[in-house]
Amino acid sequence: MSRAAKRYAKALIDLALEKKEEAVVQKDMQLIYQTIAKSDELQTLLDNPVFNEKQKEATLQKVFKSSQSKITGNLLQLLAKNKRIPLLQNIASQYEAFYNELKNTVEAVVTTTFPIDEVLKEKVMTKAQELAKDKKVNLQNKIDERIIGGFILRVGDVQIDASVSNKLGNLKRTLNQNQYQS
Repeated sequence: MSRAAKRYAKALIDLALEKKEEAVVQKDMQLIYQTIAKSDELQTLLDNPVFNEKQKEATLQKVFKSSQSKITGNLLQLLAKNKRIPLLQNIASQYEAFYNELKNTVEAVVTTTFPIDEVLKEKVMTKAQELAKDKKVNLQNKIDERIIGGFILRVGDVQIDASVSNKLGNLKRTLNQNQYQS
């Protein structure tokens, strides 16, 4: 994460707090982050020096016209003016981190090969809460069939990897080490 992205995100949350729009801006930042993360075309446009800042800003204003805060629109204009549009996704991510810190919340992501049901969600939430200590937990379920089975739980900076793919990788490394030691 660049220092510039952190500074923009800090200024953004300070302004949002001053205007009492921090929750609205947070929703905008989530939308921006997720949209850019899911769109290779948008990522390419933002990073491509062939397109000028006005073109990038116009595209972003169209894509995010449903933004609920004027603050978000002003951010896009400021980034275009300062030739910092490629920082947008990092700014959105850092804003989310500042917002969660402000709300004493931690993001928890459980990665499985299937959507978790309420019973499993309760068990995962208990473990996530244990890892988060005194913070509130915002749990998300991410689906990734590459882990084959099991789960990966990430709470803040702590990760528990109980996936089948991880166990197979560990077994492969052990077998390779034993092969070379013989």
